[in-house]
Amino acid sequence: MNILAISGSLRLSSTNTRLLRAIIRLAPAGVTITLYDKLGDIPPFNPDLDNEQVATAVTDFRASLQAADALLICSPEYAHGVSGVLKNALDWIVSSGEFMNKPVGVINASPRSLFAHTSLIETLTVMMANVVPEASPAVSVAGRSLDEDGILANEELVNSLRSAVGALVGAVAVSQNICRK
Repeated sequence: MNILAISGSLRLSSTNTRLLRAIIRLAPAGVTITLYDKLGDIPPFNPDLDNEQVATAVTDFRASLQAADALLICSPEYAHGVSGVLKNALDWIVSSGEFMNKPVGVINASPRSLFAHTSLIETLTVMMANVVPEASPAVSVAGRSLDEDGILANEELVNSLRSAVGALVGAVAVSQNICRK
């Protein structure tokens, strides 16, 4: 099973990216979690350019989404909204539909950041993603200066993250069984 992890932050020391890297290390047997790190390469969305000559970065992003069985997104909140780079990437997917019926977990690294988390879930829902509530926890990582090892040393965080990944894996299994029938 392949899960694509997407951080909505381009910062090198992003809490969201560190959290996803820690989750990658917690992947259960038979599950590969890959960090997508090319959001910054995706050009600004322009519907006039969403045609046969769409930018290579957009084509690559779409292919990565198609190849994934599920998605795990962790994004910061900027001015009560989703990060611009993540929203831009999502805008490129509206017409192509890679999120349609795909199980998605939305991890919130800061329980104080409620606006972006809710907005991101709304956007994904409109895009017909299968947002899995049990795979979308708010965990308290932001502001704690935890690196990946620090995250993995915190039993409460590890339990929450394992539970979220388990819920996402379960949603994929249910989805795949429905598709086989």
